[in-house]
Amino acid sequence: MSVVLILAPALLAAALMLNAESELLDIIFASVADAYLQVSTFVAATFLIIYGLERALKIDATAMLKRDTIWQVPVAAGLGALPGCGGAIIVVTQYVTGRLSFGGVVAALTATMGDAAFLLIAREPITGLAMIVVGFTVGTLSGWIINAIHGGDFLRDSRSKPDVKIEAEHDDASTRLLDKLWMMILIPGMVLAALVAFQIDVDAMFATASFDRPATLLGVVGGTLAMSMRLAPRFGIKGDAAFSASAGLVRRTISDTNFVTVWVIFAYLVFELSVYFLNLDLKTVFDGWALFTPMIAILLGFLPGCGPQVLVTTMYLSGIIPLSAQIGNAISNDGDALFPAIAIAPKVAIVATLYSAVPAVILAYAWLFWME
Repeated sequence: MSVVLILAPALLAAALMLNAESELLDIIFASVADAYLQVSTFVAATFLIIYGLERALKIDATAMLKRDTIWQVPVAAGLGALPGCGGAIIVVTQYVTGRLSFGGVVAALTATMGDAAFLLIAREPITGLAMIVVGFTVGTLSGWIINAIHGGDFLRDSRSKPDVKIEAEHDDASTRLLDKLWMMILIPGMVLAALVAFQIDVDAMFATASFDRPATLLGVVGGTLAMSMRLAPRFGIKGDAAFSASAGLVRRTISDTNFVTVWVIFAYLVFELSVYFLNLDLKTVFDGWALFTPMIAILLGFLPGCGPQVLVTTMYLSGIIPLSAQIGNAISNDGDALFPAIAIAPKVAIVATLYSAVPAVILAYAWLFWME
């Protein structure tokens, strides 16, 4: 019965998308699909790689983050520098549970470009890789400096306890069935996501005479299913089972990805609906403000989610804004990692984001005055 109740929203969303004719519904469905194909699939891939390496190499990334040594901050920055937001999200959760220093959070959020990294690497690979190296370097130095100033426990909630283990629930038949369906959607979703990252119109590629948005439909079903599984327990329905570090690779990946997906979809909807109802056009913000362009890009980096950051990167690739603005935005933005960070530890997220603005301003304007 729980499987039917969780699948119902995804099936309803698919039916509405196939039959409804409404501009507002199109925007909502496109936002859900974009969130799933452009973010959730990459987050899932990141988790699969990290958890898979932990198992194959018998290492524990969380234990590496826990070690209060000089290498803790670079490890956090390295996770943050990974394209996408999965690594940065892992870092934030480790801080809240008492396993990581505040400098590690700053390092990860400073280093991450979120999903804008995929776009930049696809279009300008040298620039994209350079941004990752700069982010990692600046993030590491910032984290070390912050720890030296504040100490590792700065802003940590006194109620946070290190090494808290969440007991794994028994995975019953319904949970296993949902996980299989989830993976069946993810696998083609990853293929579509890779094509999207290289700016390929996947809807046009796979369109048929009877239906012109097959990729969007898959994204809507995948995103809605992830939300249903994550939110189901709030309504007394078995959805995502809790897990401990000993849980299976797939179960951990699904549960973590679903948590991120809820916030990512929320972020995309807020951004796209704001543009729709308020008639916003961020491109006009930069017109006639050459000196302030890097600062505007840095401030846009404060916005949670990857939508605004992908737009900034798109404007850079289109020649609308200079590289200095791209540098400032890349360092200041936290991508989709900021949403779960705000949900878990809002004060930490805000302060860490503000700290990331300092190197963003310095490097962006240094490049503007010396190179442009």
